Amino acid sequence: MKILILGAAGQIGRMLTTDLLKQTDNELVLYARNASRRLKDALSDRVSLTDGDFTEYDALVQAMNGIDSIYLNDMNSKEGVQTIVKAMQATGIKRIIVASILGIYDEVPGAFGQWNLRMLGTRGIQLHKDTSSLVETPDLEYTILRLTWLYNSEGNRNYHLTSKGEPFEGAQVTRQAVSQLIVDILNDRTGKFIKASLCVGEPGTNWDKPSFY
Repeated sequence: MKILILGAAGQIGRMLTTDLLKQTDNELVLYARNASRRLKDALSDRVSLTDGDFTEYDALVQAMNGIDSIYLNDMNSKEGVQTIVKAMQATGIKRIIVASILGIYDEVPGAFGQWNLRMLGTRGIQLHKDTSSLVETPDLEYTILRLTWLYNSEGNRNYHLTSKGEPFEGAQVTRQAVSQLIVDILNDRTGKFIKASLCVGEPGTNWDKPSFY
């Protein structure tokens, strides 16, 4: 399988690159601004680099050549997500996993939900609601990951999933766990993650706010 990581220079993008190279035999295309400079150490016989941002249609189409699955690490640009979807339509790619945020379905209950709304703001949540809706369509084989608050902890790859329509669980989760989840989704052959929108939290963290705030 050949996987395109959009936003590969981000923290999760870099972790995912390492995890996929260690745990699979997949080929990777790493797409980022100035990827040839920022990610040059990742180059190998299984890794190629493409420079570009999410609004550069031609660069995206080129990067999608021969791709089986896409991971999109950033949903903060409506124009960017629209351009990515347009490039997918042009190249015939259906499978995409995206990292969004919690709260886009008003699914975060209680004190944590109120804290999250104060921190992210109505406009921030609405932006991610809008961009997620661009991939949550019948035409795409999407998986939307609604990530709770992120932190780093080597060796902690514990994650808990809840589906769309269920209350969000977990005030925090490690980036390492998110990376492992993406690997697990890409390795899945049952189809259970296709056309799914999943809350991603850490077990046992149903608190009023993350421990690091």
